[in-house]
Amino acid sequence: MSRVVSAEAERDAQRLVYVFENGAFPSEVVTSTDLAVHGNQLAFALRQIGIVAGDRVGVMMRNHPEFVYAYTAAAKIGAPAVPIDPRSRGDKLAYFITFSECSVLLVADYVLADAAAAATIRGTGVRTLVLSTPEGRAAGIKVTGCASLNEIFEGPEAPTVSETVTEPSSPFFLGFTSGTTGKPKAIEFAHDRMLLYRRLPGFFGLRDDDVLYTGLSMTHGNAVIVNMMPALWGSVGHSVFSRWFTRTRLWEICVEYGCTVWSNLGGIATALYSQPPSALDQDNPVRLVVSAGMPPELWRPFEERFGVRVCEWYGAMEGGFAYNPVGIGPVGSFGKPPADLLQMEVRDSDDQPCAPGQVGELVVRPILGQAQLTYFKNPQATADKLRDGWLRSGDMVYRDADDWLFFSHRKEEGGLRKLGEFISGSFIQRVLAEHSDVLDVHIFGVPARSDAPGEIEVVAAVVPMDAATIDVADLFTLAEEKLENSHIPDFIWIVDELPRTASEKVQTRLLVEAFDESDKSVLGRVRSAIKG
Repeated sequence: MSRVVSAEAERDAQRLVYVFENGAFPSEVVTSTDLAVHGNQLAFALRQIGIVAGDRVGVMMRNHPEFVYAYTAAAKIGAPAVPIDPRSRGDKLAYFITFSECSVLLVADYVLADAAAAATIRGTGVRTLVLSTPEGRAAGIKVTGCASLNEIFEGPEAPTVSETVTEPSSPFFLGFTSGTTGKPKAIEFAHDRMLLYRRLPGFFGLRDDDVLYTGLSMTHGNAVIVNMMPALWGSVGHSVFSRWFTRTRLWEICVEYGCTVWSNLGGIATALYSQPPSALDQDNPVRLVVSAGMPPELWRPFEERFGVRVCEWYGAMEGGFAYNPVGIGPVGSFGKPPADLLQMEVRDSDDQPCAPGQVGELVVRPILGQAQLTYFKNPQATADKLRDGWLRSGDMVYRDADDWLFFSHRKEEGGLRKLGEFISGSFIQRVLAEHSDVLDVHIFGVPARSDAPGEIEVVAAVVPMDAATIDVADLFTLAEEKLENSHIPDFIWIVDELPRTASEKVQTRLLVEAFDESDKSVLGRVRSAIKG
């Protein structure tokens, strides 16, 4: 990465690469020269405090220019970056820092303003450099006892730090998994993965004058792959990042900054579709949504309402890539792999190929050679994922007669199975999201009261416009009018918000754990009908 940064600064010193939007505070602009100069300054400073190739550099902040400088510096000195969600706290935060063996942590002031987070970080003993942010200064945050990142970037240009990485297979950064089946694992992303990522703009149909937008966290691979890298290489005009995702401002930001493409992930599309109609629904410059997880039933209505086209894609952190170009594959499919790069198959529990329409596990390998994966300090987990040269994705999918691939569910989640059939949570989502009193909604399953193995009851977790006035009986009536009987929620649960990861993925596990049928915020279908 750092070699690309240096080359781009030489090619076009003042090229606009990134704009960081920050709400009420002024936006921050990053040019190709800014990346080269500040990345080198930080690389020099890290070397000065003893960070060497093979050490790990923790980065714990929202979307700031300094995040990209950190990636650049870490790549230059061969010290893999370890992005850490700035919302992490307690044992999970301590685990991220200690398990990855971070030698230094670059952290924003607003993180250390939280006494509990600061105590956890101190308890790990990691050397800490703090970034004073505009929002932190406005809030009166002053952090003492830590070295200042600002002094590094505001100081004179540093002597040029030589490139350290000579092996493309060496790690670039460590990306933690969500940890749905235990403690999060850390995947080593090698520098040579960038060779695939460099081709993504062509696969997605991006143009050299496109302006990309995301509010997804740079701690997640989606923001890095889809938004950070194309702008870095000059494959698009530039990229715009928000400090964090805010669904109510997405179209407004795209209009203000002239964004033509934005990234959908997790429940973003559903949350946007749930918003009240607005003049900006059509009066905006966006032409394309690069999506990883567009609900099939929402796909065409979303395109029509917002005047956009959807390019759906699949990318697992462990490996694998497929894409469905605009107007080519069927609605609902995440596509096919690049024919010259990857091979994907759908296998049953006996490791045999599945017939079209049959759900099985997606397995992946390169056209040449064998699948590669390294979980940091976890050889057993690595071995469990790799078998006979194939990577076991853990994603349950099916293919149609033309080999277009469709997502079903994660292997460990088991899917939504009711009355012996798998049901579409996204279809239920779409129907409830169209209700004017619903801000957001997520569908999940809890074990059926019948105790039938594998059977669930459907729960709709609904974030309302106003919890005091929403008519839950009306939601059940809407579901009964528009859904077949097996898809009607058994429970509607009124919640203040949906728990989400840094990538805006709803954390279903937390909802399942917190669900309590006896709570007054939960209404069952029969009880609601009686009340109505």
